[in-house]
Amino acid sequence: MSVIAEISIPATEFELGRIMDVSRSGTVELESLVPTGERAVPFFWVYEADFEAFEATVARDPSVSKLVQIDTYDDRVLYTFEWSVENDAVFRSVREVNAYILNATGTGDSWRFELRFPSHEAMSTFRERCRADGVGFEVIRVYNPNDPDVGPWFGLTERQREAIVLAVEKGYYDIPRNCTTVELADCLGISDQAVTERLRRAIVRLTTNTILTSAGD
Repeated sequence: MSVIAEISIPATEFELGRIMDVSRSGTVELESLVPTGERAVPFFWVYEADFEAFEATVARDPSVSKLVQIDTYDDRVLYTFEWSVENDAVFRSVREVNAYILNATGTGDSWRFELRFPSHEAMSTFRERCRADGVGFEVIRVYNPNDPDVGPWFGLTERQREAIVLAVEKGYYDIPRNCTTVELADCLGISDQAVTERLRRAIVRLTTNTILTSAGD
């Protein structure tokens, strides 16, 4: 049976947390992590940070290449870069135990992850591997996706719920469609690409916490 864990990891305990130094004022939200062989391409929003200092810090790191600013909106910027997962104990362990990152948000002090593990044993293995690599973390909550305590939104974040509810209300899923992701992006104040990714993650999470669970997960 699968299990979802919410954990908090100090930013200095893993490589990506050290790379994405937003000081105490900024926030990072991971949108997606696309694997490309031994490397990965993370897409992430940075909010209310010193963007110039952030870019300089990331660009100096030898494990990062091709830092690209994809989109900007008011107080946030969407970035991506190429980076080696093998150098990061947390992300390497996530991959090795076949876990799935549902959400990851970081500040200058710590990152909060929501991870779905295929079993309690996989979660224990993840903890042991992190500990062996000198990574300590705090477990905030562990629950079964089918548990009533998952909440009224079936595990959706507030932003994911906002996006998918708006898409339904505006007729994005109607046939024919009554709106586009560009129109949804204008309403939400984010980019077209970010809307598409947010809807994708919302659908994955809803499916994970409803259909897959009820199918004998």
